[in-house]
Amino acid sequence: MLPTKRAASSVSQKSLTLKLSRYMSLAAQSLSSLRRQLTTGEISPRDIIEDAVSQISARDGDIGAFISSEPETALAEADKADLSLPLGGLPIAIKDNINVEGSPCSCGSKFLSGAYTSPYDATVIKNLRAAGAIPFGRTNLDEFAMGSSTENSGIQLTQNPAAPGHTPGGSSGGSAAAVAGNFIPAALGSDTGGSIRQPASHCGVVGLKPSYGRVSRYGLVAFGSSLDQIGPLTHTVEDTALLLNAIAGVDPRDSTSLDAEIPDYTEGLDQGVAGMKLGLPKEYFTHGIDPQVRARVESAAKALEAQGAELVEISLPHTEYAIATYYIIAPAEASSNLSRFDGVRYGNRTENPKDMLSLYTDSREAGFGSEVKRRIILGTYVLSSGYHDAYYLRALKVRTLIKQDFVQAFEKVDAILTPVAPDSAPKMGAASGDPLKNYLADIFTISANLAGNCGISVPLEPVDGLPVGLQILGPHLGEQTILRCARAVEFL
Repeated sequence: MLPTKRAASSVSQKSLTLKLSRYMSLAAQSLSSLRRQLTTGEISPRDIIEDAVSQISARDGDIGAFISSEPETALAEADKADLSLPLGGLPIAIKDNINVEGSPCSCGSKFLSGAYTSPYDATVIKNLRAAGAIPFGRTNLDEFAMGSSTENSGIQLTQNPAAPGHTPGGSSGGSAAAVAGNFIPAALGSDTGGSIRQPASHCGVVGLKPSYGRVSRYGLVAFGSSLDQIGPLTHTVEDTALLLNAIAGVDPRDSTSLDAEIPDYTEGLDQGVAGMKLGLPKEYFTHGIDPQVRARVESAAKALEAQGAELVEISLPHTEYAIATYYIIAPAEASSNLSRFDGVRYGNRTENPKDMLSLYTDSREAGFGSEVKRRIILGTYVLSSGYHDAYYLRALKVRTLIKQDFVQAFEKVDAILTPVAPDSAPKMGAASGDPLKNYLADIFTISANLAGNCGISVPLEPVDGLPVGLQILGPHLGEQTILRCARAVEFL
């Protein structure tokens, strides 16, 4: 019998990984495990791609993680992969709002489905290729990344592989499902208000939102330009660090990317949490949380305390305004960003319009789903004359207060521990027709986007068979700290 995660303390990580690999398909293994097998010649990049293709063909019809894939292109890249590179020969799935040259990019919308092929690589794709990785497959998402369940996709529904009949979370639900379903060893997603961390929690994988500016947004189809960040979803914390090494960095094509030193994020992962001060914000442990989810988070915090961390109660007093603030700022930015999709320059155009006005209105009416329309209308309203100061400008001021809360908190603690979501993954359709309920699903994640901080979700013990994640928040450019803490949680 193989050692379980709880018994792993008596077995070295490398030994455990090698033992597990004998019983797992290649696509189900971690990047680090596959990398070791590639360098020893046990397997080839083609073996990994062929296994991924086989797994997707056999099982993704029931899950719906992938919108499209191009096996022949991936196999051709595998055959010429440079194994001397850090990610040489390793396939990475890509959320379908990140441009990959020559591949369709639908953003989960009827507006772009079949109508747009990426003419260039996003910077993160260039960086992945430079590290030797192979972009493989486009994963499903809530339309234009607007949603928390992937049920808002205009293309297809995605099931939670860890809990069929439940949502995978969103908006990066396809990427989380692709990894959790063992179709691919890792994936990229985007996070505007929790869209990497929340599906990672619901599917039982690791998901990181980097600090704002740490990873270039060039080539990511914009939702909220001051909030969006691209990040990895993986099986392990080490894999997350490997991917962040590859995609982080300044980019002259993204004026918001930071020219800051990039550390090796894999260094120091195993240093543990002894001496760390970990904050528990009282505003995140109130009514409305599933008692079992709360118990899992508190148990993890106590386990870290037993390893030498100091638990500190802190306050983030403006948390209660985060949802309202986010749902003014994000729709306002979406209203501006989505104005380009008009059926003229981008997207599917309505047939036989009566005039120029109907060309625009009919194309957008047919192309956009209800949630996208709702956010465009809301964003346009808060930016309109007479309401800009009352809503948008006030929201920006509250955003500053939320950011100041975190600055003050990180003067006292190294990282902050919270739930990722109030509940585990809901059943499909449970929040259908209730936008507010969907919005509240991100109550613990959106503050990090408003503040520009980094955050990671790492799996805890499931609740009634449903995955649950612990969120670890760090200060701006504090990825090394939260990765180290997440690594400690990984082997509790």
